[in-house]
Amino acid sequence: MKFIKFLLILFVFIGVIGYGVYHYGTKFASDKLVETISTELENNGQMEEIKNTIERDPQLKSFLEEAKTVDSSTLPFTTKEEATKVIIQKVGISELNDIRVQLENGSITKEEALQKFQGKLTEEEIAALKVIVYKELYQ
Repeated sequence: MKFIKFLLILFVFIGVIGYGVYHYGTKFASDKLVETISTELENNGQMEEIKNTIERDPQLKSFLEEAKTVDSSTLPFTTKEEATKVIIQKVGISELNDIRVQLENGSITKEEALQKFQGKLTEEEIAALKVIVYKELYQ
């Protein structure tokens, strides 16, 4: 009986620790990712390059233009950090990296990458991402 109690307590303890690591680990990873990418883009001047790329591509531009009409009060998240956390939870860091590598190699197109995201995220989450990207680029 003591052994069963010990195992039960051990499982509960491991479960609590696992939940804490998952919850706070994901938050830490998403915060670090946002900070690193934002700093990199701003320091390298790539933010302007991204804006120019979007302006030249009518499909990307129309995709982001939808963000103007979205009601922000209905969105599941409104900050970069929250968005990153949701993306990491739903898509995963390894798959994000795979998509990035495939885009750089030309293995997949922008449309295929967007379809991968649309398959994993809800319409509300995609709308929230559009709003966040729009605000970051144009405000």
